[in-house]
Amino acid sequence: MLPTTPEHSAQKNFKEWQASTRPKSMRPALTPEEEARPFSSYYHESIPRPEPVNMAMMESPCDPAKAILPHQMNELLDPGHLDVEIGWCILPNGAGFIANRMVYPDATADMIDWWFAWHPLEDLRYRIWYPPQHAGIMVSPMGRRRLLDPSIPMAEKNWGVTHHVTENCNNGMDNVDIQFMSPKDFGFDMDRWKQPYVSAFAGGAGWAVSVDKTDESITAPALMCHIFRDTPEGLEHRTRFWMGYRFSAGRPELSLPPGVQVPVKAVQGLARHNVMEFTRFKHFLPRIYAEFGGRMEV
Repeated sequence: MLPTTPEHSAQKNFKEWQASTRPKSMRPALTPEEEARPFSSYYHESIPRPEPVNMAMMESPCDPAKAILPHQMNELLDPGHLDVEIGWCILPNGAGFIANRMVYPDATADMIDWWFAWHPLEDLRYRIWYPPQHAGIMVSPMGRRRLLDPSIPMAEKNWGVTHHVTENCNNGMDNVDIQFMSPKDFGFDMDRWKQPYVSAFAGGAGWAVSVDKTDESITAPALMCHIFRDTPEGLEHRTRFWMGYRFSAGRPELSLPPGVQVPVKAVQGLARHNVMEFTRFKHFLPRIYAEFGGRMEV
């Protein structure tokens, strides 16, 4: 059964959704129907200031020699930390690299799994995550059926589901298609996929296109990896983006022509956005999970 909200009484097709993204990108006030939703109050909350240490480290690029490439992703399953846990840079091959690390003292892996399955079902669920820059989201009817299928474990609901999101990563509003994947399909060594090395995962392949796309607009694919593990301080969230990479025959592949690089402002903008939205996430997730966690339809 689909959520019985006015917004989802009729599922948009892709063309209708794309046409709707321009007005959404203006971040209009909530409609009366949205205001009536039981979680609408989160939209009106004051947003916490981004983690100052993380933001400071995003002011200038890190040493590219200390970054990891996509084929080295299994190093994220090693104990301890890598040379770059917070930072961004342009790699020698022109790709963009982003790393971020935060610890959530009051969050659990179950909260992560639920959130990434719950929030794609409705624009407002995505908008309350980070209201200043999140404008909307859509999944296909097939994706919706998978997310709402009670027989699929929460941690697996997103596997193979594409989120069509409208958000601003500090370079104007983009429409971003994010195809979520299982950790195995993403390329992780499943023999090592166990505690204490990993507790939860959300990642896949993305493609961003400006809402106001012109013939001169630059577009490129990216790989997104959010990996979580339990620590004595709380749930540790480690992010990696590789901008300019895609998957080909199940393996990461650079998609940039020789001599071309991802624009610096795009990489730094996404790095800062990551700090901003996940600072909000750190404070917001435990509270909304306490109200609605474990349920898909509210």
